[in-house]
Amino acid sequence: MTYLPADLYSTIEASIPIPCVDFVPVRRSAGQLEVGVILRESPFGRVWCHLGGRVLYGETIRQAIDRHTLDSLGVHAIAEPDPQPDFVYQWFPSSVAPDDGTAYGDDPRKHAIGLSFLIEIESEPVPRNEALEFRYSDPQALPQRMWPGSARLIAELVDRARARLDADG
Repeated sequence: MTYLPADLYSTIEASIPIPCVDFVPVRRSAGQLEVGVILRESPFGRVWCHLGGRVLYGETIRQAIDRHTLDSLGVHAIAEPDPQPDFVYQWFPSSVAPDDGTAYGDDPRKHAIGLSFLIEIESEPVPRNEALEFRYSDPQALPQRMWPGSARLIAELVDRARARLDADG
């Protein structure tokens, strides 16, 4: 994988949308779906949010999900070799945010295109690096102080998963 020097990446980040994987670990507890979120430092202070980050040059989407899962939780993701997003969610700095009714998340650092997934993980997570804490919670009762847009992303992913389950019978 290729990493860019910080100054070059800052220039790119300020110039073009960045492809990212956004994902939410899920599990069933007592028959109920629970979603996993991390507590992290952010431009908004300490907030809870989904997991993810950019896709590196030469990296598959599956590899990006697994790299970010290992980096933040110390476990592997369980995913197909070529997973397809459950939803595509966009993130914008307020200076370029759409005003046409498009749903989006707030990210003052960059404009990102989030290929978004619900995933399973192989074992109990151990928060590390950017993940200060990890917790599973009811999607209707997420922790307070969420990254702006993260709760909406989680709700959209859960709604789409439930609709698929209902359609499958």
